[in-house]
Amino acid sequence: MLSPGYPAEMAFFTRGLAQAGAGVIGLGDQGADDLPAIARDALAHYVQVGDLAAGDQVAATVAGLARQVRIDRVECLWEPYMVLAAGLREQLGLPGLTVAQTVPFRDKERMKQLLDAAGLRTPWHVAAETVAEVWAAAQRTGYPLIVKPIDGAGSADTYRVNSAAELDAILPSLRHLPRVSVEEFIDAEEFTYDTICADGRVLFENICQYHPRPLLTKMHEWVSPITLALRDLDVPGLQGGRDLGAAVLRVLGFRDGFTHMEWYRKADGEVVFGEIGARPPGARTVDVMNYATDSDLFSAWAQAVTQGRIAQPVERHYNAASIFKRARGAGRITHYEGLDELLARYGEQVVALELLPVGAPRRDWRATTIGDGMVIIRHPDLAEALEIAQRFAAELHLYAS
Repeated sequence: MLSPGYPAEMAFFTRGLAQAGAGVIGLGDQGADDLPAIARDALAHYVQVGDLAAGDQVAATVAGLARQVRIDRVECLWEPYMVLAAGLREQLGLPGLTVAQTVPFRDKERMKQLLDAAGLRTPWHVAAETVAEVWAAAQRTGYPLIVKPIDGAGSADTYRVNSAAELDAILPSLRHLPRVSVEEFIDAEEFTYDTICADGRVLFENICQYHPRPLLTKMHEWVSPITLALRDLDVPGLQGGRDLGAAVLRVLGFRDGFTHMEWYRKADGEVVFGEIGARPPGARTVDVMNYATDSDLFSAWAQAVTQGRIAQPVERHYNAASIFKRARGAGRITHYEGLDELLARYGEQVVALELLPVGAPRRDWRATTIGDGMVIIRHPDLAEALEIAQRFAAELHLYAS
């Protein structure tokens, strides 16, 4: 397991592997004492490398390990090192995504080219390596448009651009990126399609809806992002996204593990692909899915990749939502407002409450999705769940000074 303790949710996947009966060797750049206890306790052995990005060094380390113990699989759920994991599989002759199969999950332009060739609807797009190429793409696309990294994750370094003047203003912020994707802006609702697969079969599927779209949450500090995992996936308005997701998995040849896809539903009902990663969703969304299903999808993933099945059926009992809060002001958290009233009314529906304590420094809202705290709620009725989530978004306030 590459990077078994970072980011934080990787510890739970590592534990899931051990619970599924695997002997887990961890390989990471953290010191053993710096690993979360959950990960450390699940590992049969741990090897610290100086830098996971040093591919040749990592490959030599793994070759040495393979001479001492049989290695059956190489897993990595952290986006930056998925190509490394694929190379290690090829080196050891192990099953799983190859480098060629992994690249389209990292390179958004290649990803969309393959889907275009298969006749699936993607936004119009082009890769650009120079300022001149960005301007040429913008002239062809028209405004509004989206500019984002070829190999990014989430909404980092992603911009909606409404005019030539706005494009000129954001171009300096892109200088650190070797390539960007310039895309058609899709005016639509935004959803996820998340799966756990084994041998090419979808064993579990999930759909979340974002309120509002992630780009808006990136632009406005006052917004409290909501991610809502839906209980009922059989409603007609979601079927197009499910069909699209299944087709994307087939085209990209994904067989085993977690995937996280984003897609759009336009006002006329048309569904449009966004992007897909061969990894779980971030920002605590697996926790939200666990609360929606009363299950442990960290362990379900581990069972799928080691045994080709999920031991217990996963059923959706609730609509569940995460609400991330951003403090007002700068400095350290001083107090909350609205929490007692909301808990008095909705306490039974609150399943997780993690706010920065008074006195803690507030976080940079541009650098982290989770902001200064999180609430997770759930309710079997969709309208009720959305209302509760929106009340926490609007009426719970954190202050810093």
